[in-house]
Amino acid sequence: MEHEEKFYSGGNIMEASGRVWKFGDHINTDDIIAARYLNTTDGKELAAHCMETIMPDFPGKVHQGDIIVAGENFGCGSSREHAPISIKGCGISAVIAKSFARIFLRNCINIGLPAIELPEAEEINEGDEISIDFENGVIKNITGKKEYKFAKYPEFLQGIIKTGGLMKWVQEKHIKSE
Repeated sequence: MEHEEKFYSGGNIMEASGRVWKFGDHINTDDIIAARYLNTTDGKELAAHCMETIMPDFPGKVHQGDIIVAGENFGCGSSREHAPISIKGCGISAVIAKSFARIFLRNCINIGLPAIELPEAEEINEGDEISIDFENGVIKNITGKKEYKFAKYPEFLQGIIKTGGLMKWVQEKHIKSE
């Protein structure tokens, strides 16, 4: 399967597909990116250390378009935006979890990283190939031959993610309104 992330400028269609990296419950922002690396907000620099306390070789193994799947309370801990920036910097196209810490979920949207709450996340295994249709709220586990429905984002949040985050969305809206 070709790992990809597609954003079509002609409409609200957003798709992603890739290999799954599986993490457990209560993965905190210090696990995602250790505090000693918070002296930068550069996504590529942060990506080099993403998940290194849990899986030291993660940054070297992840491919563009891959997808993180996790358990409950993903992104708990401090409210730093560095955590989702490091994940996006690795090339991860989306994060799926049973549940997210509220501020982490909002930070994902703010930087243009799709985050999906899926109660059945534990059914998806490490290494599975999955595809996500954001417009229709469908995740297909190609490996496991199963399909899941999720609550799709409202149109304005889809717009924020499609433009690459809140700041880019505001800039685009401001430019269009002038």
